[in-house]
Amino acid sequence: MAMASRAPLPDRPPAAPNGGVQVIARAAQILRALDGEPDGLSLSQLSERLGLPRSTVHRVVSALAAEGLLAAASPNGRVRLGPEIARLALASRRELRQELRPYLQRLFDDLNETVDCAVLDGDHLRFIDQIAAPHRLRAVSSVGATFPLHCTANGKALLAELTPEEVARILPTRLRRCTPATITARAQLMAELETVRETRVAFDREEHTTGISAAGIAVRDPFGALAAISVPMPTQRFEGRGPEISLALRQVRRDILAVLGVADDRA
Repeated sequence: MAMASRAPLPDRPPAAPNGGVQVIARAAQILRALDGEPDGLSLSQLSERLGLPRSTVHRVVSALAAEGLLAAASPNGRVRLGPEIARLALASRRELRQELRPYLQRLFDDLNETVDCAVLDGDHLRFIDQIAAPHRLRAVSSVGATFPLHCTANGKALLAELTPEEVARILPTRLRRCTPATITARAQLMAELETVRETRVAFDREEHTTGISAAGIAVRDPFGALAAISVPMPTQRFEGRGPEISLALRQVRRDILAVLGVADDRA
């Protein structure tokens, strides 16, 4: 099957009234199944995984490939997410960054500490924006840098927005120890994520970098784009400010979701 060609779609019988919606749902199922599969999946694997007829998978995959949303992953018919997905994701990140920038500024003005924004990038988080604290002793990270998910406040906030099954798929088999405080037991991390799902605030207490602590939240826009905002600082300034920082982050989270038109189930 030539993924690069833009051949006309095969003729199909007239769709039922809800046929268009069903096709969109199946396309979304296929795209989600290929998320996190850099080597791609075959049509048979997709059919088995999704419980769909192979002919249906073939038809939907052909249409997605014609739009650049899927691409060939191997000569024998495996497919993966295509370049158009990356372009749309990048556009979404730029838009989300612009949406969140005023709230980063608000936190910076209120707390006088570094505030950053990060998104999921495979099994890491990637910084997309930051306002650095004016202090000589401060916590900063380069925009574009990647950090682990399991030992950072923003990473744990992002993980808490996913289902336990998604978390298990994303996390590496062995959690790398970055400092003596890093959580490396998966059961302990999963228990902490349950707490984050309740409180909506995640913490990094010198788990990624000795001497640096942080608190973070995550937000999801109506289209599913996910981002985390965190406030990192030297532990000596973080100690005693946890409640203040948590309150500021929760208020910002509520306001962001209200502006985005997303219901806050922990309001």
